[in-house]
Amino acid sequence: MSLLVVGLSHRSAPVSVLERAALTADAQAKLVQDTLAAEPAAEAAVLATCNRIELYADVDKFHAGVAELSTLLAQHSGVGLDELTPHLYVHYEDRAVHHLFSVACGLDSMVVGEGQILGQIKDTLARAQELASAGKLLNDLFQQALRVGKRAHSETGIDRAGQSLVTFGLEQLALGRPVADWAAGKRALVIGAGSMSSLAAATLARAGVAEVVVANRTAERADRLVALLRENHGPGARGGLAARAVAMDAVADELTRADVAISCTGATGLVLTGDAVRAAVAGRTPTAGTDVPAAPAPGTGRTVADAGPAEVVRGGFSVEGEAAVAGMDAAELEQHGAWVENAPGRRVQPAETPGTSEADAIAALAAVGRVPEMRRERVPEPARDVALALLDLAMPRDVDAAAHRIDGVRLVDIESLADASADAPMAADVDQVRTLVAEEVTAFGAAQRAATITPTVVALRTMAADVVAGEIARLDGRLPGLDGKQRAEITQTVRRVVDKLLHAPTVRVKQLAAEPGGAGYADALRTLFDLDQETVDSVSRATPQDRESATGTAGKNRGPA
Repeated sequence: MSLLVVGLSHRSAPVSVLERAALTADAQAKLVQDTLAAEPAAEAAVLATCNRIELYADVDKFHAGVAELSTLLAQHSGVGLDELTPHLYVHYEDRAVHHLFSVACGLDSMVVGEGQILGQIKDTLARAQELASAGKLLNDLFQQALRVGKRAHSETGIDRAGQSLVTFGLEQLALGRPVADWAAGKRALVIGAGSMSSLAAATLARAGVAEVVVANRTAERADRLVALLRENHGPGARGGLAARAVAMDAVADELTRADVAISCTGATGLVLTGDAVRAAVAGRTPTAGTDVPAAPAPGTGRTVADAGPAEVVRGGFSVEGEAAVAGMDAAELEQHGAWVENAPGRRVQPAETPGTSEADAIAALAAVGRVPEMRRERVPEPARDVALALLDLAMPRDVDAAAHRIDGVRLVDIESLADASADAPMAADVDQVRTLVAEEVTAFGAAQRAATITPTVVALRTMAADVVAGEIARLDGRLPGLDGKQRAEITQTVRRVVDKLLHAPTVRVKQLAAEPGGAGYADALRTLFDLDQETVDSVSRATPQDRESATGTAGKNRGPA
């Protein structure tokens, strides 16, 4: 069996296709189940985020596997196979491992280096385990991907290359101003109460908004988030944030009073229509959207505002990444996000939240927020007055794309974030992460190849132990006068001889099997020692503890090689 991944992401498909192909939690589960029912696949898992949909499977046939997985993705996404196929990518065996490890490190993210993907990978593994669709290969793969991602964030400076989508989105709304200066005193509406919405609310609170209104279909979830905001940023805290919860049917009314609105729900339809946005800004007086501080552009002696539109103005270190944690205790936000994700009645209505699944997003982002990142200072957009700033982090979109064309409205969504990050400079630390990923892929491949020989080695040692036991029993029949001490000494001597004869070949065959092209050594070992295939297969089906016990007796009595 071999690892195969078929998927599409912001790198291979336009947002319009990703939006249509988005899968609900139920659709993901059905896709996994149907993949397992397909002949080529033995294990399956779906990694679905706001900017990628990937189907991982352990298959026995490459071409049949690609055809089956592509067809299943098309069926469950609702996008025709002919339309979907040009946007699909395929990775196989080591390249598939390399892809997932790169994703886990944030190298393939819309915002390079972001840490939210770790929580999404953890969610994917948990769902696959719940569905019993992850066997040894996918369990090992996703667990190792999590370890590689954590290594990248703890051992390299990849955090300096990226930030959270929330922070990045707010920076796009701020049009070159520091987010804290832009947000100060504003009234904010947050639609949704999941972990991404929680992060958005807390980021706004720390940035200095005067009020945060949380709208959610389930009142209990909105109330819980508001309570956390009040505890950390309320009247008793610095800034004295006002926070309150409202029902979803109050969104239109609240939008007329909001200066900024962030939406991230699990709705399958629009939460904010073009007409609703247009009505919300009717009669309002916009504020200038180009109030950019006249700080000299690094290395030019001129202000950022003076820079020509074609110029790439590179900055030093920005501390905006610190807003990723947003001042709210990370553990509290993580607990809130987990509580929302596990609450009963999830997604019972189309506009239900929490939206994008981010079970461990807050914990992962804590590391990002503590390290300033190195990136380009973007040249401000042309003058435009803004009465209402909208940030849509949902996939499929919550806010009607028509809002882009409404006077007095600035909309930043997944598509515009992709455009903004497409030409972002790569930090030097990215090369270090790529080296780390390459090393981890090599190690993972070697470990997987070595593991394929283990059942054969265990079966060989089991056969040797049976031969020893048979010969000792025959010796007892021929020499019944042996006392217990003599019998034990003879038994130990025979076992030592067998262990010494097997030690070097079995150690060497494990080393050879770990090398590329080493899969044939298991077959050679079975042929040389005439091992029964059913015995080897039974060892493969056994648990690691069973295999340890099977080799434990011989190992205890082994002398030096």
